[in-house]
Amino acid sequence: MSKYHFNDIEAKWQKFWAENQTFKASNESDKPKYYVLDMFPYPSGAGLHVGHPLGYIASDIYSRFKRHQGYNVLHPMGYDSFGLPAEQYAIQTGQHPRKTTEENIARYREQLDKIGFSFDWSREVRTSSPDYYKWTQWIFIQLFESWYCKGHSKAFPISELIKLFEEEGNAKINAECDAKVETFTAEEWNNHSEEHKEKILLKYRLTYLAETEVNWCPQLGTVLANDEIVNGVSERGGFPVVRKRMKQWSMRITAYAQRLLDDLDTIDWPQPLKDSQTNWIGRSEGASVQFKIKDHDGHIEVFTTRPDTIYGVSFMTLAPEHDLVDRITTMDQRYDVSQYIEATAKRSERERMADVKSISGVFTGAYAIHPFTGEDIPIWIGDYVLAGYGTGAVMSVPCGDQRDYDFAKHFNIPIPNIFEGVDISEEAYADKENTIIANSDFINGLNYAEATRKIIDALEEKGQGEGKINYRLRDAVFSRQRYWGEPFPVYYKNGLPQMIDFEHLPLTLPEVEKYLPTEDGEPPLGRADVWAWDSEKNVVVPNHKVDHETIFPLELNTMPGWAGSSCYMFRYMDPGNGAELASEEAMKYWENVDLYVGGSEHATSHLLYSRFWVKFLFDRGVLKVNEPVKKLINQGMILGTSAIVYRISGTNKYVSNGLKGEYQCDEIRVDVNLVNASDEIDIEALKNWQPQFADAEFILEDGKYIVGREVEKMSKRWFNVVNPDDICEQYGADTLRMYEMFLGPIDQAKPWNTAGITGVHSFLKKLWKLYHSGENESFMVSEGEASKDSLKTLHKTIKKVEEDIENFSFNTSVSTFMIAVNELTSQKCTNRDVLSNLIVLISPYAPHISEEIWQKLGNTESISTAPFPKFDASHLVESSKEYPISFNGKMRFKLELPLDMGKDDIEAAVLSHEKTKQYLDGRTPKKVIVVPGKIVNVVG
Repeated sequence: MSKYHFNDIEAKWQKFWAENQTFKASNESDKPKYYVLDMFPYPSGAGLHVGHPLGYIASDIYSRFKRHQGYNVLHPMGYDSFGLPAEQYAIQTGQHPRKTTEENIARYREQLDKIGFSFDWSREVRTSSPDYYKWTQWIFIQLFESWYCKGHSKAFPISELIKLFEEEGNAKINAECDAKVETFTAEEWNNHSEEHKEKILLKYRLTYLAETEVNWCPQLGTVLANDEIVNGVSERGGFPVVRKRMKQWSMRITAYAQRLLDDLDTIDWPQPLKDSQTNWIGRSEGASVQFKIKDHDGHIEVFTTRPDTIYGVSFMTLAPEHDLVDRITTMDQRYDVSQYIEATAKRSERERMADVKSISGVFTGAYAIHPFTGEDIPIWIGDYVLAGYGTGAVMSVPCGDQRDYDFAKHFNIPIPNIFEGVDISEEAYADKENTIIANSDFINGLNYAEATRKIIDALEEKGQGEGKINYRLRDAVFSRQRYWGEPFPVYYKNGLPQMIDFEHLPLTLPEVEKYLPTEDGEPPLGRADVWAWDSEKNVVVPNHKVDHETIFPLELNTMPGWAGSSCYMFRYMDPGNGAELASEEAMKYWENVDLYVGGSEHATSHLLYSRFWVKFLFDRGVLKVNEPVKKLINQGMILGTSAIVYRISGTNKYVSNGLKGEYQCDEIRVDVNLVNASDEIDIEALKNWQPQFADAEFILEDGKYIVGREVEKMSKRWFNVVNPDDICEQYGADTLRMYEMFLGPIDQAKPWNTAGITGVHSFLKKLWKLYHSGENESFMVSEGEASKDSLKTLHKTIKKVEEDIENFSFNTSVSTFMIAVNELTSQKCTNRDVLSNLIVLISPYAPHISEEIWQKLGNTESISTAPFPKFDASHLVESSKEYPISFNGKMRFKLELPLDMGKDDIEAAVLSHEKTKQYLDGRTPKKVIVVPGKIVNVVG
């Protein structure tokens, strides 16, 4: 007798795959290649919940499918193992983040192995490993040693720029660089000191030091990216975030803005994700305009997409952080301005951008001069203008922009109307396509396009502006004031950055006593006793030796979280290579990722930065491709079904869900594992779960406490996390894999319901039974020819499953398997060929049970080596038809006849049938109606 002992079967095959390195990919193969990659996880202390493996299961099915199709599949896994949680834990406990990370990785690996993924673990990478981050440091150095030529739309070595400076100065060089760069001749360059030259080059390098406005989180002691802030507080910990000016490393991603936009057309990514990147990059065409400042040197530069509305400017608005604010604010306005700046610093950029209802601002007391009318224009500051977007200043045209309109109304600023035949008494008019300009001197009567061209020409003639393309994208801040991150390979000589030579990499993290910023506000690396660079011996030495002429301080910041993930897909190609990121042969063979699976939340962070780095490394000849990923699939989220108890407000009494309407109640989420399939909570277990419930009183309905339910994000915070280990133990990994796919389309959100998993588990038991139909449920297959019905079932299943996998419609495949097993069971099919092909079809989804049955079928190699079954359409072509035979319109019996039989032959066959003679009872029919392929009706 053979039962489906899934725990034993799964342990057996997981051990077999590990010992035999079944899924190890080769860099040398005659097979076509296919590279499947998951976004590697950050190994958190909580481990995996059932929502995490969703994308991994989908990519694993596809990887196994491509192996069956004869591809050499690379399907690696690693860990994005630098991260703030481990550092926060270190601050709280003193335990080194490395130890925490290693423990968490061990837990993740254990969980991943239990689910039966076909990862090539021989290629595992960890971003926190010095052997890995050596290459992150190396890429940083390449960026530092490069500049971007606009004319060629390409990065080149900085040595070539230096040569151009030596030969012709910089007047004719069309490079991406800082906004304010001095113009110099070759002679002037050659006469500059080395220190001055270095300062100039920093304005051109693709990674550079600059004073920038950043999101500073005092409690975390670090700068945060915009995507790490939610509703004005840090995503991690919920701490306040303020705006602050700091000297930071930045990356000149803006140099690649147009290429990042254009090349979206060359990759197969979801359109919503492409739209996110398009909007984030934010290309716009317009004009750069310079407004002189009354009684001051200098000017305010603005970028506008509506230069045609320049005669409608009635005030200027600067970002509160704008460099000019302090210089132009009058004494009378200084207090109000400083108070406003202080308040604004407590709001993140995203919060300011999202807040379209609040209206606030302060007049600086200063005036700009209109470039055409010469009129005085009051200069205000307002938090709806951002220092880092465009120039940090806007020419405010209230008649043509609703936010300017609301601002002007609020502060009683004039709103001149420059649109012909338009009423602006209630709102601004923003329809540029139907604009005819009025009250605007030489552009009166012109439409948007005509007026724009004339204004740009006039500005250029005056030397106060020019036509320009602008991008919303800003250079990426690349410094974090943390310990647990990649150290910069940088030391400082006379305050200027110098790179450590490649042969001395990696520069590894030093030991520190505590992981907090220093008392002087320096990052945690400022606590290291041994963190200085001996440029003569090329080693790290104690800090007290810095005064020596060859010993210099090292950079105290570390790199951000996205540094290690921007090129990791190429390191998998050749992870053991100590001399190169990957060998030329490996990169030529694997090229880039064919299928990438991960969340859409990374659209404007990891995915954008990765595209930037890859394009840069392509420019410099390191990579053979200029995109990291050909096809991208965004998996949806598996939602948790939270359990809610209802506390009567102001008491320690809890009322059951059906009675809560009688009271004013507070909702409290509780551990879903305390609730059964009928939504009844175990009250004794609840009392033991948390102290607040120990002495609580419970008001029941029908003797039970029924919880409320809420579908929401699966999170420890809501106590709705389901551990995949428990599912694997109770139902098996194959059940978990198939159930997650069965829940719905891969790209959609769907709620988890443990009660629903029993149906998939029952299917796998039925599948097992199909192969164990012998005496005492022994394994049994038969030789010989399969029945037509079984071949039909098999081949319609092959067709549907192959189409489903290619279209990533994994949920409908599971339904198809269930139908096939039901049909074959009804047919009592035991045919070896049919059942062998069926188990290969199912193996990408349920690999453990498939391997076991494959072995029982007499195979000695893993099922992963078996070719995918070939669809034969001939088995779906019907050769006969089962006709309903009716008498006077009433169906009496069915008769199977060949499909190619003619009308006369059908009539003859029906009339000669015994049942026909029985029904006619000796009578002669009046007529026989025959519709070939459909019906036969005997009348009479």
